[in-house]
Amino acid sequence: MTRRATAPKRILFAGYAPVHFVCFQPLFERLRRTRGIEVVLSGGRDESPDGGIALTAKQLYAPFRVPARSIMPLSRIQRESFDMVFCAHVSGYFPREERDRIQLFHGVSFRNMAVRRDVLVYDHLFVVGPYMRRLFTGTGMLRESDPKLVPIGFPKLDRLVNGALDRRRILRRLKLSGRRPIVLYAPTGQKDNSLDTGVGEAMIERLRRTGKYDILIKLHDHPRDRATDWPNRLAPLLDAHTKLVHDYDVVPYLFLADLLVTDASSVSNEYALMNRPMVFLDVPQLLAAMQRKGVALDLDTWGRKGGVTVRWPDEAVEAIAWSLAHPRRGAALRRDMARDLFYNPGTATDRAVEWIADRLRPTTSGA
Repeated sequence: MTRRATAPKRILFAGYAPVHFVCFQPLFERLRRTRGIEVVLSGGRDESPDGGIALTAKQLYAPFRVPARSIMPLSRIQRESFDMVFCAHVSGYFPREERDRIQLFHGVSFRNMAVRRDVLVYDHLFVVGPYMRRLFTGTGMLRESDPKLVPIGFPKLDRLVNGALDRRRILRRLKLSGRRPIVLYAPTGQKDNSLDTGVGEAMIERLRRTGKYDILIKLHDHPRDRATDWPNRLAPLLDAHTKLVHDYDVVPYLFLADLLVTDASSVSNEYALMNRPMVFLDVPQLLAAMQRKGVALDLDTWGRKGGVTVRWPDEAVEAIAWSLAHPRRGAALRRDMARDLFYNPGTATDRAVEWIADRLRPTTSGA
């Protein structure tokens, strides 16, 4: 008599933007090679009124070259059952039936837009760090002992600090020598960001004119305001030392950069793990809009304290030069910041996979 094979445990990830999958990708690569686990990817989005392009699940995952057999149309998952569902956006996409809903988060910034009651629809929150945990407990949304709060960290950032990235290889791919300081400009995708205000574009022009830097520009992959085609608008500024980064994963470029310029993006918190200088372009209209929306905007705890905040393009150029000349200024604060923002830097994927395996392990009752 042969024993019937045990059905695999089924895990679903669903998102609507490439950045969502970037946050799950380290788990996907580990779990899809784990015996007894089937990982399904789904998601996509309809065309939005602001010009956002519709994406099918197949189109969403095409840039990542995942196996076609792993992708399922969004309409089909509503007829399927899974053991676990992972999402990196708050509203989520859910199947007909699941045992556990898990929120990964797709970043942590001083805007804290994911820290709201809507997220409590999930059974477990893979909390990024102590700071995020305090926001959930300090606001009374969750008790300190609530099992929803799982201290995992941010798997997306493991490669930033665990030695997996090769600086020379990234430089070769970008066709850069590495002899010039590398400045990465990564604005947020919110309306009234530093590109929308004109400060970011003017800063790029002035940085180019100095002839001192290699400049990498990483645009947000799904900006809220699509009135301007920024890749096309910035094309005349691109040259051998000024490049537009098209990858959805910012981590290799955070690893490469000697200095980060941003405004209100979560990349500033991620870059704190590198403990290198940062310059913030002030975006008062954006911050005022966040306050009016009632989000948990926090400029007091860490906010923009990890770098220098400036208002005008010429100030930005001066601040970049000064910060690169004094790279250790603020280093102790950035170290404390990173420690508070992230659990398990470099090993968050390991912790997540261990938790998943334990959660999927069948319980046995004593005879």
